[in-house]
Amino acid sequence: MSYTGPDFDPPPPSRRSRRGLLTVALAALVPGALLGWAVYAAVGGSGHDGGAAAGSSGSASSRAPSSAGASPSDESGDPDGGKPSDSAASGSPSGSASSSAPTGSGPLKGKVVVVDPGHNPGNFRHTAEINRQVDIGTNSKECDTTGTSTDDGYAEAEFTLDVAHRMRELLEEQGATVKLTQDADRPFGPCIDERAEIGNKAKADAVVSIHADGSGTGNRGFHVILPGSVHSGAADTRAIVGPSRELGERIAGTFVRVTGNAPSNYVGDGTGLVTRKDLGGLNLSTVPKVFIECGNMRDSKDAALLTSGAWRQKAAQGISEGIVSFLRG
Repeated sequence: MSYTGPDFDPPPPSRRSRRGLLTVALAALVPGALLGWAVYAAVGGSGHDGGAAAGSSGSASSRAPSSAGASPSDESGDPDGGKPSDSAASGSPSGSASSSAPTGSGPLKGKVVVVDPGHNPGNFRHTAEINRQVDIGTNSKECDTTGTSTDDGYAEAEFTLDVAHRMRELLEEQGATVKLTQDADRPFGPCIDERAEIGNKAKADAVVSIHADGSGTGNRGFHVILPGSVHSGAADTRAIVGPSRELGERIAGTFVRVTGNAPSNYVGDGTGLVTRKDLGGLNLSTVPKVFIECGNMRDSKDAALLTSGAWRQKAAQGISEGIVSFLRG
């Protein structure tokens, strides 16, 4: 995604002087979860050579940088997307999703997790369809966007799908039933309202939408986007604000610990958490849901991580461990 566009004002400059206090405050909210980041901040480490993810599977795919899926000059990516009104327009039946078979055992047996790979590698071929407006409760927004890319042309849509595949494998090992909102198995989309609908119909115990940002050079780090309290039109997030915050806090903590990467230096005041009310994928959800921007594709240092298969495995592990922690209580 990018923080440019009519639906979101650019965030104010980060108040670095408050980072230490706010990071400690977050650690207090999630006992032990952000201890790794507190230590990181105290010792001033580089944060980019964390240990290998525990339980990583060698069979997870490792994609090389590719220009497929989005134009390298595209910076209009947004976490949101949606569905056309009929299956002919969307390229697949409404509400369809890639799903794993339930596994026999594991701590997450009986739990359903929906992983939402942001954007679709084919969106750039269907600009008219993805520019179609859909209702997000508070207003209307484009069905979806192409997403952003690194300066070398590695598309956000390729990144998100790769991390989603890795997460599916890790979560299935824990016994969860995992559904993907798309698996490059449709021409474009789904749009934001359909992405939310997939999680709602699955009665998911947790939904995480995977993204990478398209902000300016020098803006680094990850952040987790939480739903704000919205009650307007088709949107009513009041019941999921609390559990979604808990899910997001746990993911932020495990992401720091597993990847060794710091929270965003340009939004969230160093906490790695941002609340938004303008994203249809969150506004229309009736189950606990968050977005994660894993890094900034337009910063060369972050891009070097995002294009690394080994780092993407760490990212998948960090997000998955946060989901496991949330679901096990």
